[in-house]
Amino acid sequence: MAVLRPFDKLPELNVATILLVGNAGGPEQQQLAEAMLREKKDFNINIHLASSLPLPSERDHLRPRIDLIAFLIDIKSKYSLKNIQASLAYVDVRFFLGKVCFLVTGVGRVNNCSVEMNAIWKLGEDYCSPVIFCELELEGIRVATAQRLLRMLQICAGRVPGVSALYFNLLMKNSAGD
Repeated sequence: MAVLRPFDKLPELNVATILLVGNAGGPEQQQLAEAMLREKKDFNINIHLASSLPLPSERDHLRPRIDLIAFLIDIKSKYSLKNIQASLAYVDVRFFLGKVCFLVTGVGRVNNCSVEMNAIWKLGEDYCSPVIFCELELEGIRVATAQRLLRMLQICAGRVPGVSALYFNLLMKNSAGD
């Protein structure tokens, strides 16, 4: 599959799908997925993990519609940021209407920071997507991040009446600017 498109497949009843892209420096990506699965929810979720995009095209017919893409950027690794920047070329622009977020991991270790914060903020601005800072190595923050992603996924999948992904993205951008 050359480019991920948000509306090329029909949604499944009572199911939402998230794609976690990036290698957050180890097992954190898998632990975040497990934390999301442990949370109580009234819908089923599919979680797909990828280290980068594009996704293999031979399994495209089996892949469900993706409701939310979360790009994980490890603040300790310039390679992580470059990997995500390269992967963004394989995402259709319509995903950036509220169906993409950037998770910046490792923020508790700013003394080991290899990525400039301005580059991360610019990425969020350029792609009109929220930037969420978290520390996935800590259980409590990982659970809170999982809950936040589940709420975003619920909105992006259209499971919250009266709230669209675009509106939700606007609310997050306004709160980030305050």
